[in-house]
Amino acid sequence: MNIGILGTGFGAYHASLLKQMEFVKRIVVFGRKEAKLLELQEELGIEITMSIEDIMSDPGIDVVDICLPSALHKTYAVEAMRCGKDVFCETPVVLEPAEGLEMLKAEQQYGRRILVNQFIQFDYAYEYLDKVIREGTYGKLLHVSLRRETAPVWGDLGLRTIAANLMIHDLDFIAGLLDVTVPSAIWGTSGGKDSQALVHASWVVAGIGAQLMVSSQMPEAYPFTVGYEAYFGQAKLVFHESSSANGDIEASLTAYTSEGKIEIPLIPNNPYEKSLRHVLHSLQNGTASTLSLQSALKSVELAAMLTDQLIGSK
Repeated sequence: MNIGILGTGFGAYHASLLKQMEFVKRIVVFGRKEAKLLELQEELGIEITMSIEDIMSDPGIDVVDICLPSALHKTYAVEAMRCGKDVFCETPVVLEPAEGLEMLKAEQQYGRRILVNQFIQFDYAYEYLDKVIREGTYGKLLHVSLRRETAPVWGDLGLRTIAANLMIHDLDFIAGLLDVTVPSAIWGTSGGKDSQALVHASWVVAGIGAQLMVSSQMPEAYPFTVGYEAYFGQAKLVFHESSSANGDIEASLTAYTSEGKIEIPLIPNNPYEKSLRHVLHSLQNGTASTLSLQSALKSVELAAMLTDQLIGSK
């Protein structure tokens, strides 16, 4: 397959992953900074361009990988499909549900597909949680609590932006688990800082409870932290992962059952690489994917709904 990448920020990382995939023949990267493009060309041996049109008009490009700001996703996704190409899009795929509906219509109009990098589905700890829920390993799921915490190092993550820009992956998981868009309750505060927020959201569906606690207000010394606690009829499952500024990662996955405390090995994997590989195989073979645009729009709708309520409660 031949891939055109739009963007040299996260797009550079995509290029490095794609370069390692045996079925990817050509990689063409668009960017606005010539120095960055030349650096990528030398490092990875890929093609570069400062014109998006070069990628859109190239009949050899099969997939356009969009790593631009979310506000630009719809424009270039629709253009790529109009030019006969499938699309892989970073998250959040759009910021407004209405733009997502336009993209769905374009999929039908042009007969192409948009798949979205909902990579949390390929993170081993969340794969494991999904698996034991489906298989009933620990009995019925009763409640799951997810969290995501960061120091204020990622720019604006205030009440207007935190749902789309920080909560989106956890919302992907909750939307997939409960097939729900309407929260039972939502609370948030800026703590007097417009670019930071602390948010708590909860859902109850068919006897299963879920909650999500997210903060961009942690002290600078606090590591980026994600995790969950899942309560089952016969066990409790706890996942914790923290990444410090120096790159050190601490992670654990533990099951507490009637047999005692069981440490579950976290199989090393790269969810971004797995997501990319899955997408390209799905597009190449025409097979169904859980990373469909329609699936991704559930979390976009959730994020938009949460944002409206958070702004209203400000």
